[in-house]
Amino acid sequence: MNYKNIREECVAANKELQSLGLIDITFGNVSVLDPAAGVFAIKPSGVPYDALTPEQMVIVDLEGKIVEGDLRPSSDEPTHRRLFIELGDKGITSVVHTHSRNAVGFAQAERSIPCLGTTHCDYFRGAVPVTRPMTVEEVEGAYEWETGNVIVELFSEVNPLEVTAALVRNHGPFVWGKNGAKAVETAFALEIVADMAAKTLALNPSAAGAPAHLLKKHYDRKHGPGAYYGQK
Repeated sequence: MNYKNIREECVAANKELQSLGLIDITFGNVSVLDPAAGVFAIKPSGVPYDALTPEQMVIVDLEGKIVEGDLRPSSDEPTHRRLFIELGDKGITSVVHTHSRNAVGFAQAERSIPCLGTTHCDYFRGAVPVTRPMTVEEVEGAYEWETGNVIVELFSEVNPLEVTAALVRNHGPFVWGKNGAKAVETAFALEIVADMAAKTLALNPSAAGAPAHLLKKHYDRKHGPGAYYGQK
């Protein structure tokens, strides 16, 4: 099989990371899942974004076996795979990882991105959480798979369909969505709200954040059962 659709979607999403200024050098990757086939396409490791073609995308199954492709997949492939195993049956078909600078700033500061205003509310129902520190055993063992595990641990506290991003402590953001374009858009929104939050906290470290009723209104008007933002 050629998996043409997910190859093309994966290339387009990876190139959009560069267009939006979310990556430096080759620090970032997007994957796109075909749920029916049980495989996903992912960017090959270290290949410049300008040079990417659909044929270069590596096709990996949910056991970690390379199904098609001559190049090595992104080193973050096991993290993407872990998230697809957890979220694929919930309609998530794309995972994005970046080292976007403001979101990484919060990850390195070891703190969640608080929900301070309506821009944040439009995308995330609450703070974007940060993972716990990884243990020596996790880092020295199956590091990328364990990175996925510490993200999944957060789902006991937040709904991953309402807060579609997480910060890996001392590392950076992982974001997911129902297709590649949406996941990249959310990664861009995450970087925007991280920038806004950093500036807000610099001006007022004790900023109280968006009240619950405002959060609910803004999130639900875009994502709730009676959503009315945008065009149908």
